Amino acid sequence: MAFTRATGKHRRPSRTKRTSSRTVGVATLATTGVIGTLAAPAFAGPSTAKQTGLTQAVTMGDSVADQIDAQAHAQRQAAEEAAARQAAEEAAKKRAAEQKARAEAKAKAERAAEERAAREAERKRLLNSFVSPISDSYVSTGYKAGGSVWSSGSHTGVDFHAASGTTVRAVGAGTVVEAGFEGSYGNQVVIKMNDGTYTQYAHMSSLSVSVGQSVTPGQQIGLSGATGNVTGAHLHFEARTSQEYGSDMDPVAYLRSHGVNV
Repeated sequence: MAFTRATGKHRRPSRTKRTSSRTVGVATLATTGVIGTLAAPAFAGPSTAKQTGLTQAVTMGDSVADQIDAQAHAQRQAAEEAAARQAAEEAAKKRAAEQKARAEAKAKAERAAEERAAREAERKRLLNSFVSPISDSYVSTGYKAGGSVWSSGSHTGVDFHAASGTTVRAVGAGTVVEAGFEGSYGNQVVIKMNDGTYTQYAHMSSLSVSVGQSVTPGQQIGLSGATGNVTGAHLHFEARTSQEYGSDMDPVAYLRSHGVNV
């Protein structure tokens, strides 16, 4: 039997085919990020890799690796600098917020201190202030006026004109030491003032306070009347250096020394 030899020649790949294969290999490496920034001149010459018919491998030189390392280092440095700037900005914002909070707290504390001081000043002013025992009234009988109606022979206080049932006020701050019926004085209240002096309110129809009670300037302590040794309704008012009868002083001068115009 005769065999027929196959005819034809095995040819090497053409130059065009080899170039295309190399180009494909480089593109593949660039796509995967291995040589993302390779310069074109690195591949200007023909490849020296042996042609085997498989995918052509590309060997990178030291200069290309150095370029990649430099790029990676630059990227890391840029990221670190950006993170540092962000941290600095956040720290600055935090400091600003803390400073603002401290300033607001300081201002709040100062306002609170000013308010407390104002309230304390007002409290002291009220405690140290004095008023007339009868509002919008006048003295109908003066201090030391003579007459047989007084056991001592003279008036130990002053009388304020007041119809029965008129509000009687504490002239200043103090503590009630007497409250009740007391002979010729009728229904009376005696107050030890905060300055150590005493004031007496007599002939009242009713009382609104009791012994031991603290009173403030202008506080109602009772209603005027005509109890005790009187000829008509009015308020008998005395200022004393002690709680005892006979330690009286001029009530008008006393009130005026405390800013009350009577």
